[in-house]
Amino acid sequence: MENEKDSEQFFVHELPNGMTLLGQHMDQVSSAAMSLVVPAGSSLDPPGCEGAAAVAAEWCLRGAGDRDTRQLNEALDSLGCHHAESVLSRHTMFSAALLGRNLPDALGIYADIIRRPRLEDAAFVPSRALVQQDLASLEDEPARKCNLLLRERFYPHPLGRCLYGTAESLGAMTPQAVRDHLAERFTPDECILAVAGNFDWQGLRDLVEGHFGDWPARPACPPETTPPAGGVTYVQKDSAQVHITLAYPAAVMSDGRYYAARLAGTVLSGGMSSRLMTEVREKRGLVYHVSASYHSLKDHAGMFAYAGTVPDKAQETLDLVVAELRRLGEGIESRERTRAVTQLKSALIMQGESTSARANALAGDWYHLRRLRGLGEISRAIEAVGADDVQAYLDDFPAAGFTALIIGPEPLDTGAVEK
Repeated sequence: MENEKDSEQFFVHELPNGMTLLGQHMDQVSSAAMSLVVPAGSSLDPPGCEGAAAVAAEWCLRGAGDRDTRQLNEALDSLGCHHAESVLSRHTMFSAALLGRNLPDALGIYADIIRRPRLEDAAFVPSRALVQQDLASLEDEPARKCNLLLRERFYPHPLGRCLYGTAESLGAMTPQAVRDHLAERFTPDECILAVAGNFDWQGLRDLVEGHFGDWPARPACPPETTPPAGGVTYVQKDSAQVHITLAYPAAVMSDGRYYAARLAGTVLSGGMSSRLMTEVREKRGLVYHVSASYHSLKDHAGMFAYAGTVPDKAQETLDLVVAELRRLGEGIESRERTRAVTQLKSALIMQGESTSARANALAGDWYHLRRLRGLGEISRAIEAVGADDVQAYLDDFPAAGFTALIIGPEPLDTGAVEK
């Protein structure tokens, strides 16, 4: 299937085994980027084997097909391939960017990585060790730790699970346990391959059919969930800093109020003139960093706020951030809306110039919406959101029912959060 939206060329091809190939042709570039998304995210890690997806993302790159680790790395480097691997809640994403003419060769390599990884015992230990280091490094990055722990408590379990697992689960993890997990979870159903840049669609489609068409179909079962823990959590840490994180529900990406949610979030935290930056940092000098960001899984979304400060300003910071989140519900001014629209559209245009960003966006659109959005469509949707639309959204999704997590030397009075 081919369609054009605002002169943007989009392609969709669904393989009989459940895999979906997406494409956006970009004439003005000579590069191409791909995002290969497989249904093996952190929320699907087996009980007692938390962190398996993160270990697997490392392990699969340590030899695949007839190439060992060195040969695989050399093959990717010889194609000028800039690659990255990331673990999401429901999926693991393998991303690559390179010259468009080298895309066919890269596809063959990634078919081996996904379908024929070697998964040798000798490569398991260093793969696990890297994830163990990532987990341990959170102790030196309390802001990041705070946000990861908040997501665990905000989303239904295990959707917000930390991708690194725990020290105990990593220590007890065995190569065979991860192999068995991948055999079950690396399946074409829900697998998405998104390509953006300079490529030939028919040639790409034929290659994908050749590499993945005989991949046996097998349903990708969703994780069983339990209600979120929620509430207020304090983590004691002897430190010269206090890290405050808050989250409350927001409209998911597939909700018609999504763009109003994004505009509201931009008013709250979209540059130096945003409300949080102005009221908490510029006027009162309470924090070295304050921000809010929107985040969405498929069926759950939230507005997440973070503030980093010092102990003697922490209580005032917490109370003021909560007050600003709630004050947003009183409405936004016309100039705030205008500024937010400009900021969102500017970010959109910059994203549109990156093949990697477009490939990721295609995969995200298909997963969340089951369709592709052109930049023109998104731009018009943003412009169409008026102040009244934002107010209606804020009435439906007030700053309430907070989940909070604080890391610092002393507990804070969280009465403002719990009201």
